[in-house]
Amino acid sequence: MLASIGTAALFMIVLGIILAAILAFANKKLFVFEDPRIEAVDDMLPQAQCGACGTPGCRPFAEAVVSGAKNPASCTVNSPEGNAEIADFMGINMGDHEKVVARLACAGGTHVAKIRAKYEGMASCQAAAAVGGGGKGCNWGCLGLADCADVCDFDAIHMDEHGLPIVNEDKCTACNDCIVICPKDLFSLQPVSHQLFVACKSLAEGDQAEEECEVACTACERCVKDAPEGLIEIKNNLAVINFEKYADFKVDQTPIERCPTGAIVWIDSPLGTTRSSTGKDAKKILRSGALPLG
Repeated sequence: MLASIGTAALFMIVLGIILAAILAFANKKLFVFEDPRIEAVDDMLPQAQCGACGTPGCRPFAEAVVSGAKNPASCTVNSPEGNAEIADFMGINMGDHEKVVARLACAGGTHVAKIRAKYEGMASCQAAAAVGGGGKGCNWGCLGLADCADVCDFDAIHMDEHGLPIVNEDKCTACNDCIVICPKDLFSLQPVSHQLFVACKSLAEGDQAEEECEVACTACERCVKDAPEGLIEIKNNLAVINFEKYADFKVDQTPIERCPTGAIVWIDSPLGTTRSSTGKDAKKILRSGALPLG
């Protein structure tokens, strides 16, 4: 009996030694060095985990900065002073990064867009969209139930008096949450230098589009003719700007001047949105109240 216990104990001791040796060998062979600077850079980041920098979160961004794949300025949530601190710590230039913001391709508030059916239910754009499209005459228009404002962690979106989301570009970090949540796919991320913008996504034909919304694009082609050749084209009854080649053109406000509805706009962050600044063609919308139902 004692011999059996002694044999078992000896076996366990030998097994423990063998397993310890294997673990020591594996630790040496499989050890992955982690640069201690990653932890330090991560501590200097805002921990928003928003993904606006193009990485899944702050830790991966810190790894990218240390590896040289990203520059500190790519973090749009951090303050300039915070990014400068990271650059000083790393001994690198902070880098340049043009600010990117969320923009809404709809100007059809309740004062200019018709509501064909009154939606009653959960106060959510996604819920409303699942019930006959939400009741708005324009199938592509903003439903105005503030899903985008609710999901924004940076308080960069508020709803105006006509039920349209307004993006505060100073607060916007291009985190992408409003794009994901919008059931009408109305938001897109745009560099602030992209000042020419089509504030409409309606694919209805001209008269029908304007019947449902007074500021809808009617595909009249005036902006196409007034813009540098190749900058704007009409696709499926909608004016579309070629943003991939935007920097190749000398872009000014000329394409908005003859728009009959004001669907194509010029956005200047400090000054706001301009529609047909000369007032020659676009109808002035003076109505402040909501259009009647139906």
